[in-house]
Order: sequence, then C-alpha cells, then structure tokens
Amino acid sequence: MSLEEVKARNLHHKIHKSGWLRAAVLGSNDGLVATASLMIGVAAATSNKSFLLTAGLAGIVAGALSMGVGEYISVSSQTDIEEADKAMEIEHLALDPAGELEELTQIYMERGLDRELAKKVAEKMTEKDALEAHLRDELGQFEHTKARPVQAAFASLISYISGGVIPFIGAFAPTSGTRAWSIVAFTEVGLIATGILSARSAGSGYGKTTLRILVGGSLGMAITAGIGSLVHISGI
Repeated sequence: MSLEEVKARNLHHKIHKSGWLRAAVLGSNDGLVATASLMIGVAAATSNKSFLLTAGLAGIVAGALSMGVGEYISVSSQTDIEEADKAMEIEHLALDPAGELEELTQIYMERGLDRELAKKVAEKMTEKDALEAHLRDELGQFEHTKARPVQAAFASLISYISGGVIPFIGAFAPTSGTRAWSIVAFTEVGLIATGILSARSAGSGYGKTTLRILVGGSLGMAITAGIGSLVHISGI
C-alpha cells in the first residue's frame, strides 16, 4: 500500500471530531431534556396553548445562549491551561536545555527505545522544534485535539436549538390533555435520533450509544417530572 493510500485511510480516524462532537451531543441532549421538562410542567399547569408555546420558545432561546456561552467559557479555560503550559515549557527550555533533552530521552525510553536510540531521537526532535516535541510528547498537546472555544460554543448552541425544537413541535398536539404525552413522545424520538447521529459521527456501535442517550435523557425527564409532581407544580 502506498503512502498516499495510507494517508487517505487515516482520514477516517474520529479523534479530530472529539471537541465539537462532545459539545454537540451535550447540547442536543440538554436541549431535548430541558425543553421537554419545562414544557411538560407548563402543559400540566395550564391549558393555554399560547402560553405553553411562549414558554417553550423562551426556554429554547435562553438555554441555547446559556449553553453556547458556557461552552465557550469552559473550553477557553482549557485553552488558558494549554497556553500556560506552553509558556512554562518555553521557560524550562531556556533555563535548562540539557535537562529538558534528558527528560525527552527518558520519555522515548519509556516508550520502548533503548537509551542510545532514544537520545538520538530526542536530539533530532530538539533540533527540529524543541518546544513542539515537548508539548506533544511530554504534555500530550496535539493540533487535532487542541481546544477550540468558538467551534465548541457554536456546536453547542446550534445543537441545543435543534434538540429543543423537537419537544416544542410535540406541543402542537390537538388537545391540551395529550400535549404532555406528545412532548414526551417527540422527545424520545429525538433522543433516539441523537444517539444514532452521535454513533455515526463517532464511529461507535449504534445500540450502545443510542441506549445510553435514551436512558439518560428519559431519566432526566422522569426525575424532573417527579420532583414537579411532589411539589404540585408539574406532572404528566
């Protein structure tokens, strides 16, 4: 097999999706469960369809903005850590280049190389780009797994809206007595769809991934409805 064919084959790896995929799955699941729980409570408390739809729409907008901002802040914290580690490594390389070279040698020895070969590899890597070698091999910082706050925030915001719209549509049941159950049914379908899309994007098994999301989301709705029932605020 040629090098070009090997490179083409490697494009199928999924690790480069880890950042936005995690944010997208979390946002979609949260949009489904949070919006459904809110609308179930409102549907149980009033038969006013206009009020129910207004509450659902407000919940989707507020939740999406909250998720997007929260994801941006969270992932930015990871970026801050990466930049702080980078600055620290620059300082270490300036103060003690010999010690850093020995550290790199030990890393390669721990990965299976004998000392002579490990030292040669460490020297070559240091000659090419000492900082990159330490960030990659000492700290595990790779370009394809680097924190990307804007990408994560956008994925989270869009996926929350996409998830929230599904139970919102369920609120259009013809009679007030069936709206809560319609919301639940639509949400369950949405959770299954989220599981399937997540599994497809991640390259994992459909059954396990879908079941995990379905059970988790259903449990979240059940707990919310149960608490609401106990305090006489909501219930199906």
